[in-house]
Amino acid sequence: MNNIVIFDTTLRDGEQSPGCSMNLAEKLEVAQALVDLKVDVIEAGFPIASPGDFEAVQAIAREVRGVTICGLARCNDKDIDRAGEALKVAEDPRIHVFLATSAIHREFKLKMGKDEIIQRAIAGVERAKMHTSNIEFSPEDAARTEPDFLCQVVEAAIKAGATTVNIPDTVGYATPAHMGGVIRDLVNRVPNIDKAVISVHCHNDLGLAVANSLAAIENGAGQVECTINGIGERAGNCSLEEIVMALRTRSDYFNKTTRIDTTRLVPASRLLTSVTGMEVQRNKAIVGRNAFAHEAGIHQDGMLKNPTTYEIMRPEDVGFKKTDLVLGKHSGRAALADRALALGYHLEGDKLQEVFEAFKKLADKKKEVYDSDIAALIEKRASSASDRWKLVRYELRLEADGIPSATVTLSRGDEKQTDTFFGGDGPLDALFRVIEKITGIQVVVRDYRVHSVSQGKDAQGESTIEVEYDGRVFRGRGVSTDTVEASTLAFLNATNRVLMSAGQPPQVSYRDTV
Repeated sequence: MNNIVIFDTTLRDGEQSPGCSMNLAEKLEVAQALVDLKVDVIEAGFPIASPGDFEAVQAIAREVRGVTICGLARCNDKDIDRAGEALKVAEDPRIHVFLATSAIHREFKLKMGKDEIIQRAIAGVERAKMHTSNIEFSPEDAARTEPDFLCQVVEAAIKAGATTVNIPDTVGYATPAHMGGVIRDLVNRVPNIDKAVISVHCHNDLGLAVANSLAAIENGAGQVECTINGIGERAGNCSLEEIVMALRTRSDYFNKTTRIDTTRLVPASRLLTSVTGMEVQRNKAIVGRNAFAHEAGIHQDGMLKNPTTYEIMRPEDVGFKKTDLVLGKHSGRAALADRALALGYHLEGDKLQEVFEAFKKLADKKKEVYDSDIAALIEKRASSASDRWKLVRYELRLEADGIPSATVTLSRGDEKQTDTFFGGDGPLDALFRVIEKITGIQVVVRDYRVHSVSQGKDAQGESTIEVEYDGRVFRGRGVSTDTVEASTLAFLNATNRVLMSAGQPPQVSYRDTV
């Protein structure tokens, strides 16, 4: 088989990640995103686990179409019948039964012998056949199960009616050579292995989940179980976006494909982050903010000449709009000149060198240099006290009907203005909106953060806010022991940066990606 089945378990194993529980509406939203992504199988949950889990699996089975909907069950009648009940309205239901097989699980968890394990596995698969013909069987902790016994269990499960046999590395113990060997052993030694699809479910405790899954594919696996952003128990699961893009990018080596619409990877990742609150690290492969960002001058110069010098994938192919050439202390003249050109300035010769030297000094003080900073450097104009709005005072009220109101007084030079805004999505929104009324600058907030910069009850809070105006991004910062005041100062700081850039052309894409 050249097509690898993508079995997504974000809603089941992924949700077991601490802090990642989802309500019914959120699960349905994520399920629809998985359909848009074109995964083959959605493991919607563990119906016996709770009434809420049953309801979620049943709702997804009823409302989601165009994909196989799977429910997990232990090898006992009550679990399996509960899963069958939840899935009976599904367009294409699958029941996934599992039973531990490793020596440590047999002895300490199940307290069963090998023969009893095999009989329970057979009974579980046969019970599942009463509900559907699409049955998956997993020998839990298969990677630590004795090879001879694993072969016996898999053969018995297939004979009983399993159409997919999933080989879990439940505790993330395997290495690529080990996992590849387990799959190869099953292919060579189980006589009826051709009657079922071999699947793998690898955990990431040693950071090897994707590598182990790829090794399994090389040796005969036809399905990979994975999750968006790699979330899951402990260190998580095989990352869907990483396994899919590895197969796509190195199709010359693996000669395998998937049905996944890769342009939906970043949107799906961001949706899950929004739903669970679990942030993706900046340097996360494929979907991290830095995955297609370059700051080193040599890299930026190469990217401007030919993107393939430093990128093996196109950002558009995974859902990003473009490559991000981050301007910082490691950037070179080429990147600065290119960004300046996109902002409407032509820099070359001595003028480029002069601005570049000023840019380097600024970059030593800042982690990132923004378009507004570059415009200010080029024009050699810094805002004076008379150019900037300053916060004089603010007042917040909560009306009897729960609607907030904010009154703010700002000054600019000798000018002083006071205005009030009623409504908004809370007090901060009201504050931001009244500042927009006074300054006449309306922006879109893209990022907002508050954190402590000292210790104790009187610790100062630092607020950073990122806004977009006319296609450009501006960042503001404010510090105060009052976090509301810090947030107000940060918003006003960003607004002043917008005013400093007034009259400049809107930002455009500063590199035409190939």
